[in-house]
Amino acid sequence: MTKQMDTLLKLEEVGQFLLSIILFTQLDYAWWVFPACLLLPDIAMLGYAVNPRVGAVAYNIFHHKLPALLVLAVGFCFQIPILSLGGIILFGHSAMDRIFGYGLKYGDDFKHTHLGWIGRKK
Repeated sequence: MTKQMDTLLKLEEVGQFLLSIILFTQLDYAWWVFPACLLLPDIAMLGYAVNPRVGAVAYNIFHHKLPALLVLAVGFCFQIPILSLGGIILFGHSAMDRIFGYGLKYGDDFKHTHLGWIGRKK
């Protein structure tokens, strides 16, 4: 990936992260709830305690934007604020991870992501 494309994709993720903050402000929660919950999706990394394949599946469920948007949509449509919050947190967390270069995982190694290898090149 070229540096220009990498920058363009990161700017897109920054925009999505900012959108998650804007959406959060529409809910009736104290401001500190957003940063307090922002790292909760990383609980999915516990799947790696079983093996890399289970870890990748668990991680990808919590870090893919489609489940985040589905949870948000259900929360919004049925006026269930905790689901709306959950969807916003999942969406914002996923965008934040992409900004820092953490992508969806392949089942062979935690460091193998759809954005490339984390850390040293393999």
